[in-house]
Amino acid sequence: MPVEIYSEADQYYNLTLEAYDPETNQQTYDESYTITAGQSATSPHLNATEQLFRATKLGQDNERLAVSEGTITPSTTLVVVRIPDDGLKLDIQREDSAGSGPASEAGTGGLETAGSTSFDGDVNDSETTGYMADADTNDSTADSNTD
Repeated sequence: MPVEIYSEADQYYNLTLEAYDPETNQQTYDESYTITAGQSATSPHLNATEQLFRATKLGQDNERLAVSEGTITPSTTLVVVRIPDDGLKLDIQREDSAGSGPASEAGTGGLETAGSTSFDGDVNDSETTGYMADADTNDSTADSNTD
């Protein structure tokens, strides 16, 4: 399934996208980008399997500014990451169980809007996510793409 990234910000931000198998905690997806003001990008497709997905917005000095998380399932059809100057928005679109189109749960129009957490200082991964066993296991595998 596609992963689309849209900057709604007035400056550039670094962005990391990660996914983890919820049973084994094994990383299944790892992409990194520098997104300029007003830019959009499409990340390599993400497998539509049960996964925990996390987007992290980093500042110009790579300080963690916001984290947004959600669950990917086999019915997920699209992941949209929006980067405003204040926070981070993650929209996960799913088909309904009958497969006739996007689900419409409680007026969400088929979207799961994941929560966003902003940070004012250094926070390690173990404080923000319960499924991270070791925050430093994936630093050397991140791809770096810039447009």
